Amino acid sequence: MERIAVFPGSFDPVTLGHVSVIRRALPLFDKIIISIGVNSEKKSMFTLEQRMNWLNDIFSKDSKVEIKSYSGLTVEFCNEVNAKFILRGLRTSADFEFERGIGQINRKLSDNIETVFFLTEAKYTPLSSSIVRDVIRNGGSADGLIPPEVIF
Repeated sequence: MERIAVFPGSFDPVTLGHVSVIRRALPLFDKIIISIGVNSEKKSMFTLEQRMNWLNDIFSKDSKVEIKSYSGLTVEFCNEVNAKFILRGLRTSADFEFERGIGQINRKLSDNIETVFFLTEAKYTPLSSSIVRDVIRNGGSADGLIPPEVIF
């Protein structure tokens, strides 16, 4: 059986921290599906098309990476794509507490799916999409925060 992981997120925008987690996790899985969650109640700064294009460009040479979008429960999407793992990055202890709760509920909803946590590299600990959006919104430089493929 293929070891498939889903890496869900908004990727609004994708950061170097996201890329680091995915690249470091690749040796553990046969495939990682980067899954852009579409939430109609959340206003994104960048379009779904932009985010999908960026991720496709960033991972164009990684045959084990697919980019998809979904709405609804992550565990339902995992079942649709035959993924048995949800990949999550942890920056802080607060991230752990938040993600632990979600992971436990996901396990209750679908007991055949495990959540796998990766610690973020120390240099990316302060980095989040919301911080990057704030930098961009206020005219700051996002160099060193986002991959060069993220052009807007």
